Amino acid sequence: MARYLQPILNAVSPRRLVKYVRESGLGFAKRVLPGTLAGGWAVALLGFAGYELHFNSATTGFLFLLVVVCVAILCGFWQATAVSVLACACLDYFFYPPLLVFSISDPQDWVALGAFELSALVVSRLSSKEQRTSIEAKLQRTAMEQLYELSRSTLLINMHQPPGPQIVQLIHRIFGLDAVCLFNAESASTDSSGAWANEEATLARDCYVGLSDDEDPATLTSRRVLRIGANAVGALAVRGKISPLALNALASMAAITLDRCVSFEKETRIEAAHQAERMRAGVLDSLAHAFKTPLTAIQTANSGLPEVGELNPIQQELVNLVGDECTELIALCTRLLQTARLEAKEIRPGMEDVRVAALVSKAMEEQSSRMTGHPVEVNIASPDLAVCGDRELISMALGQYLDNAAKYSFAGTPVRVAVRESRSEVLISVHNFGPAIPLSDRERIFQRFYRSEASSGTAEGTGVGLSAVKLAAELHRGHAWVISDPEEGTTFFLSLPQSSRRQA
Repeated sequence: MARYLQPILNAVSPRRLVKYVRESGLGFAKRVLPGTLAGGWAVALLGFAGYELHFNSATTGFLFLLVVVCVAILCGFWQATAVSVLACACLDYFFYPPLLVFSISDPQDWVALGAFELSALVVSRLSSKEQRTSIEAKLQRTAMEQLYELSRSTLLINMHQPPGPQIVQLIHRIFGLDAVCLFNAESASTDSSGAWANEEATLARDCYVGLSDDEDPATLTSRRVLRIGANAVGALAVRGKISPLALNALASMAAITLDRCVSFEKETRIEAAHQAERMRAGVLDSLAHAFKTPLTAIQTANSGLPEVGELNPIQQELVNLVGDECTELIALCTRLLQTARLEAKEIRPGMEDVRVAALVSKAMEEQSSRMTGHPVEVNIASPDLAVCGDRELISMALGQYLDNAAKYSFAGTPVRVAVRESRSEVLISVHNFGPAIPLSDRERIFQRFYRSEASSGTAEGTGVGLSAVKLAAELHRGHAWVISDPEEGTTFFLSLPQSSRRQA
């Protein structure tokens, strides 16, 4: 029986196969060799057993088909092809007449070879597809685990330290990349981790400037622009094996982390500014309260000096100057304390029906000394217009508007006061011609201690009055605002709820 198997064994002789590999020198043959040898020995063994046990050609062909299918699944198409050729040779030699003779002329040989090859092709393709799917699923699962770990790590970064170095180190460690480079547009800084050549130091910055993603397969270098919505916040350059899908997700996560750090930094600055503002307001309020008593004593003593004896003109002028300045300081202290009480909501307005015409007359009388050189024009739509509110607070607001108009008006220009009805509100406006208030400052001038740069050199001020006006308006459920134009002038508005009697 050995002589019957000799042709087949010679065909799959390890010596011959090794010689073929050495002669071809191809890595392809090295990959094919193990599977082919295993399948060849299985076919030879089944063929010999089938011949000895007197199996028919159909049974043996089915067994050979199982071997071909197994080789196709485990090894691949080329190995299965080699095994198919060997199986056909075994069938022809052992089972097709004339027996123990190679005569590849019977159509059965070609049918068997076609069936084996078709099975090998279909099964190997399905197996390869399944293997690729499995590998891709594994890679995706690994990428998702890495992204999850990165997301958790970015939530724990130190917000009080620059985010760039922390982000690149996390990406480098978690994804196992060769090198990582990050450009932060907010701070215009570049941070890197890993080995980068000197000429590659600007890769991330150049990507941000060009606003375009790119790939370099030769060096395994990829670049991505970091975007939040339509806004670019930086760029990321990496070197190493990483899928485009994982890289895009990584870039999105890095952009979100940068944006979160920038928001935290802004919130920190805002909170620090608010804290400083509260401290400054508290100190000034304390000083105002402490200064008011001695100022009142100085004013009282100063008013008694003329009673001591007759004063010459120079002495009388000095006494008047001291009295005026004391009055100004006391008024400033009063405004500071009043603003502080308004902010703390310690003032409960005494709501009553007040005629606006009387309030305007009182405010103009109190500010008459300041309005010198500015003709005042008053236009009240109806003398019966009344508001529901606190008389003192509304008078303070009107007085502050008139004081501002007098201080910041050009010399000789008129000041216009208008009162009209607007639905369920009464709208009071004070107009003057002076330096225009920039659009960016029209909300901020109602903040405590803020003064617009456009008017800070025109007249002295403390930045307290308008904040008190806004607080008083809000306490009455009204509004205070301003419009300003270089040609039309500046107009301050105050809207207050109309009296219920007037509405009826």
